[in-house]
Amino acid sequence: MITINVMKYGKQLERRTFNQDRFEILIKRQKNGTATFNELSELDEIVNRDPEIREIVLEEMQDADSPKPPDNDQIQTIEKPVRKSFLEKIKAFINRLFTAETVSINPSIVA
Repeated sequence: MITINVMKYGKQLERRTFNQDRFEILIKRQKNGTATFNELSELDEIVNRDPEIREIVLEEMQDADSPKPPDNDQIQTIEKPVRKSFLEKIKAFINRLFTAETVSINPSIVA
Protein backbone atom coordinates (compact mmCIF):
# COMPACT_ATOMS: atom_id res chain seq x y z
CA MET A 1 0.00 0.00 0.00
CA ILE A 2 1.34 3.40 -0.99
CA THR A 3 0.66 6.35 1.25
CA ILE A 4 1.26 9.91 0.19
CA ASN A 5 2.19 12.51 2.71
CA VAL A 6 0.08 15.52 1.74
CA MET A 7 2.19 17.94 3.75
CA LYS A 8 5.36 16.82 2.01
CA TYR A 9 4.14 17.70 -1.50
CA GLY A 10 1.96 20.67 -0.57
CA LYS A 11 -0.90 19.54 -2.79
CA GLN A 12 -4.34 18.43 -1.83
CA LEU A 13 -5.25 14.93 -2.88
CA GLU A 14 -7.66 14.86 -5.75
CA ARG A 15 -10.22 12.14 -6.01
CA ARG A 16 -10.72 11.00 -9.58
CA THR A 17 -12.64 8.25 -11.27
CA PHE A 18 -11.33 5.85 -13.87
CA ASN A 19 -13.43 7.60 -16.52
CA GLN A 20 -11.88 10.97 -15.68
CA ASP A 21 -8.35 9.59 -15.90
CA ARG A 22 -9.08 7.74 -19.12
CA PHE A 23 -10.77 10.84 -20.57
CA GLU A 24 -7.65 12.96 -19.94
CA ILE A 25 -5.37 10.34 -21.49
CA LEU A 26 -7.57 10.02 -24.58
CA ILE A 27 -7.93 13.80 -25.00
CA LYS A 28 -4.13 14.19 -24.90
CA ARG A 29 -3.75 11.46 -27.51
CA GLN A 30 -6.41 13.08 -29.68
CA LYS A 31 -4.73 16.50 -29.49
CA ASN A 32 -1.36 14.94 -30.35
CA GLY A 33 -2.95 13.18 -33.31
CA THR A 34 -1.93 9.72 -32.12
CA ALA A 35 -5.35 8.41 -31.10
CA THR A 36 -6.65 5.35 -32.89
CA PHE A 37 -10.20 4.87 -34.06
CA ASN A 38 -10.94 2.58 -31.10
CA GLU A 39 -9.60 5.17 -28.66
CA LEU A 40 -11.72 7.88 -30.24
CA SER A 41 -14.75 5.60 -29.98
CA GLU A 42 -13.95 5.00 -26.32
CA LEU A 43 -13.63 8.75 -25.77
CA ASP A 44 -17.03 9.27 -27.35
CA GLU A 45 -18.57 6.61 -25.09
CA ILE A 46 -17.03 8.18 -21.98
CA VAL A 47 -18.36 11.62 -22.88
CA ASN A 48 -21.83 10.24 -23.58
CA ARG A 49 -21.92 8.07 -20.45
CA ASP A 50 -20.48 10.38 -17.75
CA PRO A 51 -22.61 13.50 -17.08
CA GLU A 52 -19.78 15.39 -15.32
CA ILE A 53 -17.41 14.94 -18.24
CA ARG A 54 -20.19 15.80 -20.69
CA GLU A 55 -20.76 19.10 -18.85
CA ILE A 56 -17.05 19.92 -19.02
CA VAL A 57 -16.96 19.21 -22.76
CA LEU A 58 -20.11 21.28 -23.42
CA GLU A 59 -18.71 24.23 -21.46
CA GLU A 60 -15.46 24.09 -23.43
CA MET A 61 -17.40 23.94 -26.68
CA GLN A 62 -19.46 26.99 -25.72
CA ASP A 63 -16.31 28.90 -24.80
CA ALA A 64 -14.72 27.98 -28.12
CA ASP A 65 -17.85 28.97 -30.09
CA SER A 66 -18.22 32.40 -28.52
CA PRO A 67 -16.88 34.99 -30.95
CA LYS A 68 -13.88 36.94 -29.81
CA PRO A 69 -13.59 40.59 -30.75
CA PRO A 70 -10.79 41.11 -33.27
CA ASP A 71 -7.65 42.90 -32.21
CA ASN A 72 -6.78 46.23 -33.79
CA ASP A 73 -3.82 44.55 -35.49
CA GLN A 74 -6.09 41.99 -37.11
CA ILE A 75 -8.63 44.44 -38.50
CA GLN A 76 -8.06 44.95 -42.20
CA THR A 77 -9.71 47.63 -44.24
CA ILE A 78 -11.18 46.51 -47.50
CA GLU A 79 -10.66 49.04 -50.26
CA LYS A 80 -13.33 49.30 -52.88
CA PRO A 81 -12.03 48.92 -56.42
CA VAL A 82 -11.77 52.21 -58.23
CA ARG A 83 -13.82 52.35 -61.40
CA LYS A 84 -11.78 52.96 -64.49
CA SER A 85 -12.82 55.58 -66.95
CA PHE A 86 -13.63 54.64 -70.53
CA LEU A 87 -10.28 56.01 -71.74
CA GLU A 88 -8.36 53.94 -69.14
CA LYS A 89 -10.22 50.80 -70.22
CA ILE A 90 -9.24 51.41 -73.86
CA LYS A 91 -5.58 51.96 -72.86
CA ALA A 92 -5.57 48.74 -70.83
CA PHE A 93 -7.09 46.81 -73.76
CA ILE A 94 -4.50 48.11 -76.22
CA ASN A 95 -1.67 47.35 -73.77
CA ARG A 96 -2.91 43.78 -73.43
CA LEU A 97 -3.01 43.41 -77.21
CA PHE A 98 0.60 44.45 -77.69
CA THR A 99 2.07 42.81 -74.58
CA ALA A 100 0.35 39.47 -74.97
CA GLU A 101 2.75 36.59 -75.35
CA THR A 102 2.48 34.38 -78.36
CA VAL A 103 1.33 30.89 -77.55
CA SER A 104 2.56 27.98 -79.60
CA ILE A 105 -0.23 25.65 -80.54
CA ASN A 106 0.41 21.98 -81.05
CA PRO A 107 -1.23 21.08 -84.40
CA SER A 108 -2.14 17.58 -83.25
CA ILE A 109 -4.28 18.99 -80.45
CA VAL A 110 -6.14 21.50 -82.63
CA ALA A 111 -7.03 19.04 -85.42
